[in-house]
Amino acid sequence: MLSDMMKNVREKTPLIHNITNYVTVNDCANILLACGGSPIMSDDADEVEQITTVCGGLNINIGTLNRLTIPAMHLAGKKANALGHPVVLDPVGAGASDLRTQTALSLLRDINFAVIRGNISEIKTLALGSGTTKGVDADVADTVTEDNLDEAVAFAKTFAKKTGSVIAVTGAIDIVADGEKAYCIFNGHPAMSQITGTGCQLSAMTAAYVTANPDHPLEAAAAAVCVMGLCGERARERMCEKDGNLSYRGYIIDAVCTLTGEELDKGAKYDMR
Repeated sequence: MLSDMMKNVREKTPLIHNITNYVTVNDCANILLACGGSPIMSDDADEVEQITTVCGGLNINIGTLNRLTIPAMHLAGKKANALGHPVVLDPVGAGASDLRTQTALSLLRDINFAVIRGNISEIKTLALGSGTTKGVDADVADTVTEDNLDEAVAFAKTFAKKTGSVIAVTGAIDIVADGEKAYCIFNGHPAMSQITGTGCQLSAMTAAYVTANPDHPLEAAAAAVCVMGLCGERARERMCEKDGNLSYRGYIIDAVCTLTGEELDKGAKYDMR
């Protein structure tokens, strides 16, 4: 059950090394604490190998790239691979610029990722080597819907086989797939797209889940996606008339912190394909 994945995170308190973007770094640290993990934020090439050695997992997010952090990502990722630590890639905005696209592709060539999580445009960019991502939002033409869900699932499974990674495509409908099976997840609220950082937070939390459940990366990633979507729903239900984006962001973190395993198993909405 998904609650077993959550239980392991809270019992093991996995320490996660994050090389993430400065727009959402605080939110990522707080979501890790809320879900039961523990964060370290470090992106200097002179220390990332040492830092990742003492951690259980690594989260790489390319949201605010620069010439100093790119080498650090490669160093940390290779070190994590050598240690057998799971690594999560969040290719934020891949397809929006040559730098983002080529950085994501070079990371994919050099590092073995347990999970790759992004919107459909970002994932397609990695799979095809080019893309049409607009900013950090999925291109309208690439939106996953009920009508094209089977096609999107087949695409995710194919890319998972090619990379050996669990592929998590998140959006209005989420797909979490390995080469053989996929979770199609229907949790979440449209308002989650109106605040910055829910995807970045999810990638950080996914790193904690796969680190705490090393033998079940597919189920662990699916559990993290369900937790985030369900907590987005619960946070929205809590909002009052004068609450806005800032309150909603905080309510999501609160919901992750207080969610129980029973509530997760009852509230998760998904099917298998």
